[in-house]
Amino acid sequence: MALCNHQQDLRLLRAVIRASASSTGTPITRTTTTSRLGARKDKRQQNRQFSILNRPPPNYPGHVPLTLVERLGLAAGSAIASLANPRRGDMIAALGEATAQPFFIRRLTERMLADPTGRRILRDRPRITSKTMSLEKLRKLPDNTVGRTYAAWLDREGVTPDTRDQVRYIDNEEEAYVMQRYRECHDFYHAVTGLPVFVEGEVGLKAFEFANTGLPMTGLSLAAILRLKPAERQRMFETYLPWAFSNGWRSKDVINVYWEEELETDVEDLRARLGIEQPPDLRQTRKKIRDAKKAAKEAQAAKQTVGVDGVIL
Repeated sequence: MALCNHQQDLRLLRAVIRASASSTGTPITRTTTTSRLGARKDKRQQNRQFSILNRPPPNYPGHVPLTLVERLGLAAGSAIASLANPRRGDMIAALGEATAQPFFIRRLTERMLADPTGRRILRDRPRITSKTMSLEKLRKLPDNTVGRTYAAWLDREGVTPDTRDQVRYIDNEEEAYVMQRYRECHDFYHAVTGLPVFVEGEVGLKAFEFANTGLPMTGLSLAAILRLKPAERQRMFETYLPWAFSNGWRSKDVINVYWEEELETDVEDLRARLGIEQPPDLRQTRKKIRDAKKAAKEAQAAKQTVGVDGVIL
């Protein structure tokens, strides 16, 4: 008797659910669950079909979707090429994209979204090129401004804002912009810190960026220390790496600086606001060492040309 009553209750409950679903136009739970399972099955099937010969459409202009195997191969190949020739900007860019996702570039994007200025940058999506930022106007700004410091650094190092590769291998479109923004702001980091573009300066700045952004490529770039001369390596370990990690960890997120709005700001004020101490001038340090070596060689040569009686031989 109890069993019959239980079955009747179940039938009544089913009838109420059907009536409720018909009146509201909402499919019953079983149908909804079935459609969700079907969507997941289609997605898994699409993922299985993604191969070198069958790629999904790009998510933004220039995007190249990669399989996991291709991404791993790109990371390994670009790392080897970058270590062999640190001037291969295209390989360094590919290494950055291959190793940034899924976690690291997403984490950097979240840090921008958590900051009011970072959110504005993501909304406005400014680009830093010679077309969007007139170097002629920047050169006319007062000497102590961020814009004049940036233009002077570009002129001294012989580079332009147009040398940054376009992002291609980041799948998410917003995260691709974050990587592009980091890439185009790199020269501002150079200008504010004063570090030059040759290997020793790049290693120092990459260490700073690694501590500040957490992008793996910036950490992997430190392998270039192996290419430095013994004296340069010693200087890096004693001076520039301690400076880089100390300043990178404690300073504010440089990715959230709206550089286009800071061009007329006093550069010292900006450093103070960000919490960045300028490192020793690497070019001046190297120049002093060269001058000292030259003077020592000249003194040694003069001694060798003088005889015992002080007569030049």
